[in-house]
Amino acid sequence: MRLCREALAHLPSHVYRPDYDVSRLQPGIVHLGCGSFHRAHQVTATQAAINAMGEKGLRWGIATTAMRRPELVRQLARQDNLFTLLTREPHDTTASVIGSITDSLFAGDPEANLAGRIADPRTRIVTLTVTASGYYLTADNRLDPEADAILADLRRLDEDQPARTATGLLVQGLAQVRAGGGVPPVILCCDNVAHNGATLRRAVTDFAALSGRDALADWIEATVQFPDTMVDRITPTTFADDIADARRLLGGIEDAVPVPAEPWFEWIIGEFEGPRPDWEAHEGTQFVPDVAVFERAKLQMLNGTHMILAYVGGLAGLTTIAEAAADPVLGPIAAHFMRNEQSAGVELPAPRLDRYTRNLMKRFRNPAIVHQVERIGRNGSAKMAARVIRPMRENLLAGRPVTGAVLLIASWIRWFALHEQEALEISITDPRAKSLRLICAEARDDHRAQAEAFLAMEEVFGPPLPRYDHIVSEIAALLHRFDTQEIRQVLADLAADI
Repeated sequence: MRLCREALAHLPSHVYRPDYDVSRLQPGIVHLGCGSFHRAHQVTATQAAINAMGEKGLRWGIATTAMRRPELVRQLARQDNLFTLLTREPHDTTASVIGSITDSLFAGDPEANLAGRIADPRTRIVTLTVTASGYYLTADNRLDPEADAILADLRRLDEDQPARTATGLLVQGLAQVRAGGGVPPVILCCDNVAHNGATLRRAVTDFAALSGRDALADWIEATVQFPDTMVDRITPTTFADDIADARRLLGGIEDAVPVPAEPWFEWIIGEFEGPRPDWEAHEGTQFVPDVAVFERAKLQMLNGTHMILAYVGGLAGLTTIAEAAADPVLGPIAAHFMRNEQSAGVELPAPRLDRYTRNLMKRFRNPAIVHQVERIGRNGSAKMAARVIRPMRENLLAGRPVTGAVLLIASWIRWFALHEQEALEISITDPRAKSLRLICAEARDDHRAQAEAFLAMEEVFGPPLPRYDHIVSEIAALLHRFDTQEIRQVLADLAADI
């Protein structure tokens, strides 16, 4: 039997399931960017809210949308939009069937009518998880007017065709709300972008202005709420083992799209006006006046450290974040980087920063979470400014060491250099991959030229760093060592100096 509404009655008693009639749910939330994280995070928290709210919760179903690849939402639709959350402890796994999705859509399908769904009076909230690269931002977190996808969407708006980017869809939907005199939905960005609510507001108003709709841009700026959020749950890619475990835990019922996740869950949401689900029913969710300190700690200390584990771990032949974090040399380097460099500007007491560092490294080492370094290493050019360069700049201005940041950047460059030489087994996904490989090809034997050309990309790194020539020299020196020494020896020497 395939997982579906009919199968709910046949689940083993140890499997958690919805406490409500999933057939009675109505969509009150539109989501852009259906993927594993969304299902392990917002969808799971929404189920907890509906469970807690009883009859009143049935208005908070989610119409979720795949932006690029339709197969996931098609598989969900075949399962009545049900799926299994596999919560993976180091030595145990629990299964929960999640049923808070009402509709599974594909942005490329004209019949999806996403702008109309955003404008539907029943839609009170729009959430997004399209990844940092899905917003097409420059290093200063403004909409990139030259991005191909943005230019294509501007043409679609001129031709009255459905948009394909998140910003384009929001502009189309909000335009319909304004034209109809309705109340706009609250827009909740749930991606790892600095000041994500304010940043998305600027991107949407920039897009509206670029499309010649200045009055709409002013209305969005004045009327639509874009609270900041911070989201945190490590959610790896689904593999065949996850599908097999779901089948076993569900008593033989087949789920084609289970999602594994760690036990940890955190969702910090800026306070906003209007109706919403009781998301606080899920432990780890809270509404606060100011998200900034939570966001900065997570972006820098978790996401930034993920990057060093991915790029250095990949060079060292380690395939998962758990392996990299547990490595006897790389693990301590990463922990030192997290606590002593990435905490710059995070206004929390030292004991709390110490505890956060220990907890994060413990989470990273969870062997049940198979988080590939290849996946974490994606789209580095879109992540670098907020996660690494911001604290690095503060540390340089304060005269503090930036050894870890230099190692991270050099390792990232090395990925492209090896890829250009067809000497890297890891595949690279990055919006600027072509130009970055070209830099490495043109300066193949000149490590300083590679370092200078990368750091000169202000759309990635922002304005020139303090002590620019010194940093270029340090990165170039590491690139030279990567070329002439074993990576293990390089790491051992660096670890001895921290």
